[in-house]
Parts: sequence; C-alpha cells; structure tokens
Amino acid sequence: MDIIKISLLGVCGVMLGFFLKGSRPEYAAFVTMGIGLMILGLAVGKLEYLFEAVGRLKESLPPDSGYFSTLVKMVGITYIGQFSAGICRDAGYQATAAQIELFCKLSVMVLSIPILMALLDTIQEFLV
Repeated sequence: MDIIKISLLGVCGVMLGFFLKGSRPEYAAFVTMGIGLMILGLAVGKLEYLFEAVGRLKESLPPDSGYFSTLVKMVGITYIGQFSAGICRDAGYQATAAQIELFCKLSVMVLSIPILMALLDTIQEFLV
C-alpha cells in the first residue's frame, strides 16, 4: 500500500513541476527536491527495518563481521548519490550529476577493496 502513496506523490510532484516549468522554472527544482525529500522521509521506516535485520544477522555471525558495515556504507553512498544526481539532472545540470555519480562509483570501489583482498586471501588459503 505504501508504493501507491509513493507513486501518487511522485506523479503529483512531476505534474506540479511540469506546470511550474512553463511559468516559473526556478520553482520546478524546489518542487522536485521537496517531493524527493518527502519520499525519502517515507522510506526511512523501510530503512529502519533493514538496519534492524542486518543488525540481527551481524549478531549471529563471527566477530569479524565488519563487512556488514561496509555494505551499509555502500548502499548509503549509492542511494545518496542517485538522489542528489537526480536532483541535479532535474535542475538541468547533467555534468554535475555525472560527476556525482562518478565520485559515488569510485567511493564504492574504494570501500570494496578490503573485501576483495579478504576474498582473495581466502581463495589463496584453499589453494595452498
């Protein structure tokens, strides 16, 4: 049922932004940001449940479970990056949006290096 609320909110925001773009284009970006923040606020409940489930999973695994915090960071980087890049695109700044996305991709790659190294060490132990 939440998806219907989010979808209607998004469609109404797009329609309002479309109407404002013709007469007041400077307000269309504010409408987009406002709708995006409202949707993000509604998604916080879902994120809370996700973090709770990850916390329970983390408790049942071995003590060296720093990979979950890295995974949560990666998910956060991608969501925040996509959200801010979308706002930049709606405002007409495609180059800035592309730079934000590039930085987010590089950040995720940097965060994944320790996990990749641990995986390679594990594979190497099995081969020896």
